[in-house]
Amino acid sequence: MAGSSEEKVALVVQNKKVVLRSHVTGFPNEDDMEIMVDTTKLCVPAGMTAVLIKNLYLSCDPWMRFRMSKHEDGGLPPAFVIGEALVNFTVGKVVDSTHPEFNAGDLVWGMSAWEEYTLVTQPESLHKINHTELPLSYYTGVLGMPGLTAYACFFEVGKPKKGDFVFVSAASGAVGQLVGQLAKIAGCYVVGSAGSDEKVSLLKAKFGYDDAFNYKMETDLGAALKRCLPGGIDIYFDNVGGATLDAALLQMRPGGRVAVCGMISQYNLVEPYGLRNLFCIMPKAIRVEGFYFTFYMHVYARFEEEMAGYIKDGKVTVVEDVVEGIDSAPAALIGLFSGKNVGKQLVAIARA
Repeated sequence: MAGSSEEKVALVVQNKKVVLRSHVTGFPNEDDMEIMVDTTKLCVPAGMTAVLIKNLYLSCDPWMRFRMSKHEDGGLPPAFVIGEALVNFTVGKVVDSTHPEFNAGDLVWGMSAWEEYTLVTQPESLHKINHTELPLSYYTGVLGMPGLTAYACFFEVGKPKKGDFVFVSAASGAVGQLVGQLAKIAGCYVVGSAGSDEKVSLLKAKFGYDDAFNYKMETDLGAALKRCLPGGIDIYFDNVGGATLDAALLQMRPGGRVAVCGMISQYNLVEPYGLRNLFCIMPKAIRVEGFYFTFYMHVYARFEEEMAGYIKDGKVTVVEDVVEGIDSAPAALIGLFSGKNVGKQLVAIARA
């Protein structure tokens, strides 16, 4: 049963956190964030239904950049609050709980905060970790939000068929590395783009991509796509938007699908790139569909079991880029936007 905070002595500990100093315009830097030290009581306040967790791993994800800026609401996630801990997915251990579905000692992942301890007042955002035999860090990536994103966006939006020709941008990142491997499992021919020769080699040697190219070394993205996919593209899994999306639209085959998962090339621009090739959508009957993971949480249980099986069977390989200590979190997040990470970027801040 969940613990009762009224029966416990409230120990007080330091709580280090990453906060936003000011809202960002253009490219962010480490100085936009700072490390603050607060205190917290190691129990849920009396009369509150909540879960107190000790965060073990922090997930670094490009979508956090959007919340670092002020923007019109439009039903989108709100901007981070100045002076409060950044919010994103974490892996943690329950310290105290007044929610009937969680007990002290449970290992969980879900929406929390970039701090050592978080009082989660919406416990429905947490999920128990079912495969503790696998590394807990996997629940920031392959078995967490990025993994579900790769799985649901590829299968539910892309709707692959055996023999399809698939192109994946930002292919070595947390999502892209998984999409390529899922595409191979589905019997597709898959090509990826990445930002360094090292990452291109990783795509082909580690993740099973049939071909790949370094987009930074290409003067003509359209020519690179024609070279790697001379027959055209059935599914474009878009993680970057901008010029790459524009070039891919020209290479799409009739009836092709563009699964728009992310637009990391656009997040730091004051004036977004203007697409020029949207006219291709009509004569080729291309379907372009955006993806947001919260609309697909209903498939998580199926995804978790299927993906855990792939990992155990050696069908899916995972590459992580792990930094140690919460003080390293700002630099790790900023590094995403210049492609410094290789694989899933995360921060290890404590032991279970």
